[in-house]
Amino acid sequence: MNAEFIRALDALEIEKNINKEELIEAIEVSIASAYKKNYGSAEDVDVCLDRETGEITVYATKEIVDEVENPQLQISLEEARKTDPNFEVGDTYRKAFAPRDFGRIAAQNAKQLIVQRIKEAERNLIYNEYLERQDEVLTGLVTRVERNVVYVDMGSGEAAMLPSEQVPGEVYKTGQRLKVYVLAVRKTTKGPQVNVSRTHPGLVKRLFESEVPEIYDGVVDIVSISREAGSRTKIAVKANDPSVDPVGACVGQKGIRVQSIINEINGEKLDIIKYSEVPEEYLANALSPAKVLKILVNKSEKTAIAVVDDFQLSLAIGKEGQNVRLAAKLTSWKIDIKNKTSYEKILEENPDFEQEYTAVPEEDDILGSMEDDLDAVLNISLDDDDQLFEESADILDDLVMTDGLDEE
Repeated sequence: MNAEFIRALDALEIEKNINKEELIEAIEVSIASAYKKNYGSAEDVDVCLDRETGEITVYATKEIVDEVENPQLQISLEEARKTDPNFEVGDTYRKAFAPRDFGRIAAQNAKQLIVQRIKEAERNLIYNEYLERQDEVLTGLVTRVERNVVYVDMGSGEAAMLPSEQVPGEVYKTGQRLKVYVLAVRKTTKGPQVNVSRTHPGLVKRLFESEVPEIYDGVVDIVSISREAGSRTKIAVKANDPSVDPVGACVGQKGIRVQSIINEINGEKLDIIKYSEVPEEYLANALSPAKVLKILVNKSEKTAIAVVDDFQLSLAIGKEGQNVRLAAKLTSWKIDIKNKTSYEKILEENPDFEQEYTAVPEEDDILGSMEDDLDAVLNISLDDDDQLFEESADILDDLVMTDGLDEE
């Protein structure tokens, strides 16, 4: 090894981003280990690689003691002082030597270690690169499809899209260009494993951020997204500037912005909902495209009843309940759809239904109810174990459902 070797390490540090000093220290340890293995030495060996010239020196190291018990690991103070009179007991004695054929062994081990470190460094670079880009949308090329897993070339590495992350109905072909959502990045023994998705709601969110400048700039915020990939997505948006229409900003002039996103997700339907702090308004918007006549909300239980015209019932519910399901997920409210005819029958039977449904329990009423229930639990007769179990379970269930205090 010589100065040319050091220059090669300098080039590796720049090109592969490998710390030169760490690499040299690893080479020194590797060569010391190789020496002991090849020569069967029980001595302690210290290897030093000169940072300027690249020359390697091997030292046998021994502990200086008064009385030698192990000649391979120890040396007497008297013997050590023949080399340096300043030695004291407990110091480390080092003697340089050059074993036969050691240059060849050193070169082989250094080469193997450098190759290994280069691979590790490249893996770490890929891992760190994708870790920083997790939860972002990247563009890649489909390289192959094996056992229903789609492999996507991301430029500096390959990502896998599992069947659960693939959109039903989409066909992936080799050479196809795709935008994918970076779902997770993990370190494995075979290198970094990158998992991507086409079904994650984050894909739609990032597409809106890239297509709508108002969202990127923070003028418009995405509040919530609910998605059934390949079929329909609902996205709730709000404006931080009263002069900005959040829905109009997302749609764009003549629908150009939203159409670009729809094309990217292969024609999936998109409902852009205007968010509102008023639950009734927000829930009515979430059930779009259906027109809602009335919304009743029960804030303590976070449930709602939406009343629609008879001919709008199927539209409000959606195919196989999809529209109301997505609206419920978007708003985090449980929504019950009623057509106008059935709702009028409910009011005929109970004129006070609306007041009762929307009434918020008073704190005193809740405390009184809890005290009565607790008294009932404590006063249950212990004569009948079965009865004790059933009645206690019923009462405790009622207590768990009483959560109005948290809302108050």
